[in-house]
Amino acid sequence: MLGCAPGGGPGSLLLMRIKMCSIHVDDPAAAFEFYTRTLGFEELVVMPDYLLYVVKSPDDPDGVGLLLEPSDNPVAKAYQQGVHALGLPAIVFGTPDVRAEHERLRALGVRFTAEPTTDPAGTTAVFDDGCGNLIQLHQD
Repeated sequence: MLGCAPGGGPGSLLLMRIKMCSIHVDDPAAAFEFYTRTLGFEELVVMPDYLLYVVKSPDDPDGVGLLLEPSDNPVAKAYQQGVHALGLPAIVFGTPDVRAEHERLRALGVRFTAEPTTDPAGTTAVFDDGCGNLIQLHQD
C-alpha cells in the first residue's frame, strides 16, 4: 500500500533524510540577501537567471537546504498570504538562545510579532522576514 498508510515491517523502508525544503517568498533575490546577511545562512546554490536561491545553515554543511521559492503563482501566493494572515509561521528555525537572537535581529531592524515566550515546549519568538512570511525561532 502506498501513501500515508502504515507501511511494512522493519527493513522495508529505504533510509532517507530531508535534503531540501522550500519557503515561498515574494522576491527570491531580496530574500537571499535577508536570509544570508541578516539571518546568517550561507549560500548553497545561486542562479539568478532562474530565480534559484538556496541557503543552508553555516554549522551543518551537509544539512537541509532551504529553497527560497518564488511565490509567483496564484496557489502559492494564496497559501503564503493565508498562513501569514492567520499569524502562523511558515517555518521554524532552531537556535541555542532565542532571547539573544531576538536582541541581535531586533537591533538589525527585524520586526518581531511579540517578545520571546517560554512554555513547556521551549522558548519561541516570531518575526516577519519581509518576504511574505512569519518565521519562528525555537529553543528547547
